[in-house]
Amino acid sequence: MIARLLRPRQIPALIAILLLAAAILFALGRPAICTCGTVSLWGAVGPAQSQMLADWYSPSHIVHGFLFYALLRIAAPNWSVERRFAVALVIEAAWELLENTPLIIDRYREATIALGYSGDSILNSLSDILMMAIGFWGASRLPVWASVALVLLLELVALIAIRDNLTLNVVMLLAPSDAIRAWQAS
Repeated sequence: MIARLLRPRQIPALIAILLLAAAILFALGRPAICTCGTVSLWGAVGPAQSQMLADWYSPSHIVHGFLFYALLRIAAPNWSVERRFAVALVIEAAWELLENTPLIIDRYREATIALGYSGDSILNSLSDILMMAIGFWGASRLPVWASVALVLLLELVALIAIRDNLTLNVVMLLAPSDAIRAWQAS
């Protein structure tokens, strides 16, 4: 599926981006896997969240892919889908690096309900990058109405399940609201 977005000569560069992201995350002191010593498909809310392959924030990374596809299609209409995918991959990898710095980890702890958040495992970060790639691929294949509907559905499911999603995450990081924080904590 994702291989259809890539030309064979791009694969080594994209693998290099993933390996570089993993190496930088390791240098930042991120654990390769959950410090609990287990690896599983799902990390529910609690200490294993952001440590396993997927969690309630995985849908937000799929939404990143839809958004990057749309924004890059508007900003760079003459670029090939492969080039826009490569740029989206670099942006997502850069976000994963920034998200796992003390600056952002502390910001999550201060501004959101993520009081015990300690950052992502390398496994989870690489999975988040893959989730973005899945979203980008979906956006490249679906009609606009279906893309919008899927983004809204992913946001709504996370909102109902954990009272958080990409939209609230951005709001709370940029302009924290006591009312939102109280609602999320209730």
